[in-house]
Amino acid sequence: MSLGNSLQEARKKSTLSQETVAEKLGVSRQTISKWETDDAIPDIYQSKKLAKLYNLSLDELIDFNLDQNEIEEVIKKTDEKKEEKINWTKAWGKKYPILVTYQKEVNIKKYAKEIRRLFNDLEQEYGYSELDAMLVLKDILGHEYLDNRKKEG
Repeated sequence: MSLGNSLQEARKKSTLSQETVAEKLGVSRQTISKWETDDAIPDIYQSKKLAKLYNLSLDELIDFNLDQNEIEEVIKKTDEKKEEKINWTKAWGKKYPILVTYQKEVNIKKYAKEIRRLFNDLEQEYGYSELDAMLVLKDILGHEYLDNRKKEG
């Protein structure tokens, strides 16, 4: 995401108009528009003001990712009872159809046996609960996937 897109998404998430932001920063609405379309970039002083206005750190403003922030908000608001009712396979399957179709192709018992062994190792070696072991395995798998993509790219 470009800086301009980040600025625009952060402004919209804050429900502020370009006019309001311009007024608060003492610049023209056209200046805000230029920043949001990457025709110009704010100086560090203005960037700090924008971050404060949008209730973000400067790092968050530069790397603003609307999807990630929305996901984090949903996670904060979701308790265990709600989470148990969610069919995650179906929900993620809309974006990643393989999650709905792999059951017909993959030898699930084979992989489940290996995953169960890893669960048990984490539970015994580190005293993790089953949930914690699952989260650790999921995190390791995610990092392994991303690290491998970086090596290939």
